[in-house]
Amino acid sequence: MTGPVLRLSRTAFPVTTLGPGTRLVVWTQGCPLACRGCMSLDTWDPAGGVEVAVDTVTQTWRAAIGQGATGLTISGGEPLAQPAALGELLAAADRIRREVPAAGGSAAGREPDLLVYTGYEEAELDGPAAAALEHADAVITGRFDVSRPTDLIWRGSANQRLLPRTPLGRRRYGRYVDHAPPRSPLHVEVAGDGVRIIGVPRRSELARIERRVREQVAVTGATWRPWTQPPSQTTP
Repeated sequence: MTGPVLRLSRTAFPVTTLGPGTRLVVWTQGCPLACRGCMSLDTWDPAGGVEVAVDTVTQTWRAAIGQGATGLTISGGEPLAQPAALGELLAAADRIRREVPAAGGSAAGREPDLLVYTGYEEAELDGPAAAALEHADAVITGRFDVSRPTDLIWRGSANQRLLPRTPLGRRRYGRYVDHAPPRSPLHVEVAGDGVRIIGVPRRSELARIERRVREQVAVTGATWRPWTQPPSQTTP
């Protein structure tokens, strides 16, 4: 494998729950923040997941745009635990979205945007983190705080902030900064031998979904349940 490499948990397309429109979502692997109550404990272990060339991910992005993607969302894990590779991915994604005609034409509103989730606060986004996020149109910041539930779209706790960063980001995300929809957008799908929840559920929604799923399948190894031995964490 040559060129920059990202350690990934998984990717999914099409997704309509982690940003506006239809999106390719990339979940990085490894998180040093270990927020209590996190629903994605399977993405914490920095040795988990698989190593994937950034070029491979960008080709997936190229194909997704051709199939109608209106955005790329990068979540985790913690994407900024891999700042150099993240920066390479966003720079390449920015270049590709300018090269590949969006499916259905390039009319206003169809330019694909780049959204990044990070558990770091805005004040911490300097140095390598700032460089990595240079091409991001919007960033959702802040550690997940299970004690501060919120109804704000795409955020898991009230302290998390949606920060539009570019003209495209302000056009597309400005209306959502304080938006609280009646229901949290969620997508539940069968993936291999398990069930995957994509989105940011509100308090009690995971238990409700689990009850409904239990009526159809046996629920084991749920990623939002604390591990008996959590993976070791290091400070970047």
